[in-house]
Amino acid sequence: MALVGCGSAVPAISVSNQQLSERVDTSDEWIRTRTGIGARRICSADEPLTALASRAAQAALEHAGWAAEDLDLILMATSSPDDLFGTAPRVQGAIGARHAVAFDLTAACSGFLFALITAGQYLRSGAMRRALVIGADQLSRWVDWDDRTTCVLFGDGAAAVAVEACPDAQNGLLGFRMHSDGSRNGCLTLAQTDTHTDVLGGVSAQVGGFAPLRMNGQEVYKFAVREVPAVLKELLESTGTPASDLNWLLLHQANQRILDAVADRFAIPHERVLSNLASYGNTSAATIPLMLDEAVKDGRVQPGDLIASSGFGAGLSWGGALLRWAGPQR
Repeated sequence: MALVGCGSAVPAISVSNQQLSERVDTSDEWIRTRTGIGARRICSADEPLTALASRAAQAALEHAGWAAEDLDLILMATSSPDDLFGTAPRVQGAIGARHAVAFDLTAACSGFLFALITAGQYLRSGAMRRALVIGADQLSRWVDWDDRTTCVLFGDGAAAVAVEACPDAQNGLLGFRMHSDGSRNGCLTLAQTDTHTDVLGGVSAQVGGFAPLRMNGQEVYKFAVREVPAVLKELLESTGTPASDLNWLLLHQANQRILDAVADRFAIPHERVLSNLASYGNTSAATIPLMLDEAVKDGRVQPGDLIASSGFGAGLSWGGALLRWAGPQR
């Protein structure tokens, strides 16, 4: 699988820490010191997730030099779809990818990496030739804006990566690891509401709906700083890759302290750690491709660069992938 294009889209509305402090008891210094976040993007009423994801998908197609009809697969990682039956088919229709099968994959903040790995297996098997992997979330609709432990963290966004089948010598997915631990699921949840309605005598049915996002921040932080270095160590050892060979460390953008801790564990200079937390916060499944697109477009990531990436979050789930960026093949 070769990574040959990328694109992103974010809402126009940006909410700064200072603005947020007008609603909840917090401050710019408090948020920046603990998370590295300075602002986050929020979808407006007329800017649904489908629209963002479609813009990101179209941008990735244009970067790769593909027509939408060239696509065989659209795989969308999201935990906040516009439609519980699937948002990927809406994107497929919006961009005119009439030959592509399209479906959603839900793995929260690990979602994009899990989706990229999944797409890679379809391409490697020969069943498909070209795929678009999208990471997109609109968690602003599920955040309790009066809960300062969560509302300061999350933002909305979408990004996509175009990948295609290739000879083994050009493979850009050099190795991967994926893990889940459902026994710790309660640390980070977006659970159904426990509300029922009477249907008829003696029979009741659950009313659909979800409670606001809830997180045990301390436990999630401890989980991340323990498991992310472990999975990356496992990945680098299994592929025979010294950390010194890496051009970039690209982690899920959850907390700057986590990014710095992982870099220090592998003696990777902080200037080689990709981070855009200050501008976007945690956009869940969108963070990794959003950061990749920014770094490709501003020239930091060049064709041939070796990238160690890790996603981690609700589930609890986590994983790692060793990637080589190819760029458009024109």
